[in-house]
Amino acid sequence: MVIRDAEPEDFERITEIYGHHVLHGLASFEERAPEIAELTSRWQHVRERGLPYLVADVDGRVEGFAYAGAYRTRPAYRFTVEDTIYIAPEVVGKGAGSALLSELIKRVTALGYRQMVAVIGDSANVASIGLHARLGFRVAGTLQSAGFKMGRWVDSVIMQRGLGDGDSDTPDGNPTREK
Repeated sequence: MVIRDAEPEDFERITEIYGHHVLHGLASFEERAPEIAELTSRWQHVRERGLPYLVADVDGRVEGFAYAGAYRTRPAYRFTVEDTIYIAPEVVGKGAGSALLSELIKRVTALGYRQMVAVIGDSANVASIGLHARLGFRVAGTLQSAGFKMGRWVDSVIMQRGLGDGDSDTPDGNPTREK
C-alpha cells in the first residue's frame, strides 16, 4: 500500500467510495452522492489552502482517501484542522485507514497546525471512533441527534488530538502551506 497525494485521475474511484458511504451509511450527513465534478472541486479547494488530500493506493487501485480542511473559518481557528477519511467497504479493517490518518497527521503537523478535530457521523460508528482513538484522538463531546438521515436521528461525535506542541506554547505566525 502506498499513501500518496490524490491526482485528478483518482476521482472516479473517490466518487465511488464516497458515494457508497453517503448512500449506505451515516458517517456523512450528505443524502445524495455528489458527482465527480463536485468532489474534484472540493479537492481543488483543499489544495488551494495548501492542505493535504491523500489516497491509499493498493496495487494501482485507490482504496481510501483522507484530507484535512479548515475546522472553522474564523481566524482564531487557523491552527486547527478537521480530518475527513473514507475507506472502500471491502478493505475496511485492513490498515488503509490507519495508514491514511497517520500520514495526514504527520503532514499537517509539519505544516504547523496544532489541533486536529474529527466530526464523526453516528455514535455507533465504532470503526471510525476506534481508528481515531488508536491514533491519539479523545472524545471531546457528542452532539446528540444533530442530523436526521435514513429515517432516524443521528449523533455527531467530536474527537480531538493535539498536533506537535499542541497547546503547550504560543505558536508563531500562521501554519505554512504544503508544497
